[in-house]
Amino acid sequence: MRSFNIIVACSENRVIGIAGKLPWSIPEDSEFFRNKTAGHSVIMGRVCFDEWKDACSLGRSVFVLTTSPLPKDSTAVAVSSLNEGLQKASLQSGEIFICGGEAVYQEAIAHPLATRLYLTLVHRQFTGDRLFPDWKLLFAREIDQRSAEHQGLKFTFLTLEKAI
Repeated sequence: MRSFNIIVACSENRVIGIAGKLPWSIPEDSEFFRNKTAGHSVIMGRVCFDEWKDACSLGRSVFVLTTSPLPKDSTAVAVSSLNEGLQKASLQSGEIFICGGEAVYQEAIAHPLATRLYLTLVHRQFTGDRLFPDWKLLFAREIDQRSAEHQGLKFTFLTLEKAI
């Protein structure tokens, strides 16, 4: 298996979702996410896959952690565990990205092969039912940072690596 990246947008209080959806709409973050994962492998849970209608576009290899069959017309591959997804994604070219949701992030962030975190930190507190794990001690080495704003909502694109 190869090393992998985690990519996420979360609020200051670590909220990543409510009722299966993002609690904000930030076009620049959506574009960053689409462009960063294009042509690479993505691993995600079933709720994320069902919400991300064009996950299989832009040359992505998609691996979905699920016990339910995927739609017959989908090019995504069902996997039963994160390690199975990582093994299959490791056979593909390009990088590997973990795209959520909460349980998948929880397992991935502690995995020894998780090396980089692409974090869009939304500078506001949100109410939600899904949280991103606390990353600050594990991913303490900042590689890059860029701040932006959309309709009064401030956010920062951070690239972090594990502190070794």
